[in-house]
Amino acid sequence: RREAATIDTSYIGHVTDPYAVTVEKGRLRDFARATGQSDRVYLDEEAAQAADYRGLLAPPTYLFSLDLDREDPFYFITLLKIDIAKVLHGEQAFTYGAPMCAGDTITLVSKVTDIYAKKGGAMEFVHLKTSATNQLGEDAGSMTRTVIVRHPQ
Repeated sequence: RREAATIDTSYIGHVTDPYAVTVEKGRLRDFARATGQSDRVYLDEEAAQAADYRGLLAPPTYLFSLDLDREDPFYFITLLKIDIAKVLHGEQAFTYGAPMCAGDTITLVSKVTDIYAKKGGAMEFVHLKTSATNQLGEDAGSMTRTVIVRHPQ
């Protein structure tokens, strides 16, 4: 039996409007360096093209950075009227599809997949899935996230 959540559970199933973002070469390089990537396909355009990529390859987890490019990077927290001071990062996972490369236009669509409470309502969990499609219509992967909203008692 599930505990009642104070976050409006009618948002379960809510899908955001598509958000298109261009993968920028400079930001890819910065992300690759920040995450310790040493493979040249992440840093050198010629190496990426020699490996049959359209341009610099986006490192794993880059999808999260693209999602933060939205006008409101906390769009789902805003949508659900959650006090950001009570938010904890719970979990994050990625699936990978077609390679994301510099110059690609990636369209993101997010869906609230679940909202529920635990520990007598002291913690609420929000699950979100963001899917990415490239300009060729290919599945470029997805990201699932869980945020925990604390309600100190």
